[in-house]
Amino acid sequence: MGRSSNSSHVELGASRAVQALRTAAVMGISLGYNQYGKAEIRLVHIDRSTPVHQIKDVNVTSQLTGDFAATHLTGDNSAVIATDTQKNTVYALARLGGVGAIEEFALRMARNFVDKYPQVTGSRQEVEEYSWNRINTAEDGPHDHAFTRGSNEVRTTVVTKQGANEWVISGLRELTVLKTTGSEFHGFPEVEYTSLVETTDRILATAVTARWRYIGVEHDWNETFAGVRQLMLDRFASTHSLSLQQTMYAMGEGVLSAYPEIAEIRFSMPNKHHFLVDLSKWGLDNPHEVWYAADRPYGLIDASIVRDDAPPADGLWEGIKGFV
Repeated sequence: MGRSSNSSHVELGASRAVQALRTAAVMGISLGYNQYGKAEIRLVHIDRSTPVHQIKDVNVTSQLTGDFAATHLTGDNSAVIATDTQKNTVYALARLGGVGAIEEFALRMARNFVDKYPQVTGSRQEVEEYSWNRINTAEDGPHDHAFTRGSNEVRTTVVTKQGANEWVISGLRELTVLKTTGSEFHGFPEVEYTSLVETTDRILATAVTARWRYIGVEHDWNETFAGVRQLMLDRFASTHSLSLQQTMYAMGEGVLSAYPEIAEIRFSMPNKHHFLVDLSKWGLDNPHEVWYAADRPYGLIDASIVRDDAPPADGLWEGIKGFV
């Protein structure tokens, strides 16, 4: 009885794979940088150790690097820690030690993979944390186990581990801020197609995305995060702004001055434009009271503020969305 067409196709495919490997060797083609893992593992952990429950709502992306050439070149998966295993490991580590500060949780995950499996030489763990606020009841105040979802603001961290070396980049995104005065924009060149009118009093609004790179990994993560966030808010509010760039630099300079354990901070901030509405057609004045909030297009400002003696980043920012 003849072989099935399926068997023939399998043999043909295998033959082509072998031929491709031979061709690659002759042409000098090789496997470059690679990593793999499980993206966006949603995890909610409830700490029930006391009657007052604590909630941690996070999104985890786990990625591994190491000796995984065989799976790319021949389909040999004997060294591959399955992405489903990575997902289950995240849940298990949350059960065994809770979540706590997301930086510490990410370090625990990275150490677990790199220290446990000899073929894994590196790990990148990215964690986003979403906020929940305890409900304040009219009769009893803060409730023990009832919450409302917080703002769109997200706390972030990316932990990278290569062998014994570990690095942490933390931050936040969607920290939306606005000031109703104390902001100007003028003095820009009147070049071809310029139409923007100079102003000495405008609304300044933005959604702050900031990430900062730590020196070392032994820090009070929660305390430093709270302090950096507050300092950025203070500088945004108190700086009389002649440009969003000036405000951004003031925020970063303040952080680096206050926290020597931070090597650099990077920002990506859209200018959420507000335009004064012209009401003169109806005989009305508008003393900076009625504005139109435009959602697009918008100015987008990116910058990094770096300590002069900061250790090199060595590619740590690669793969972090919005930053290069």
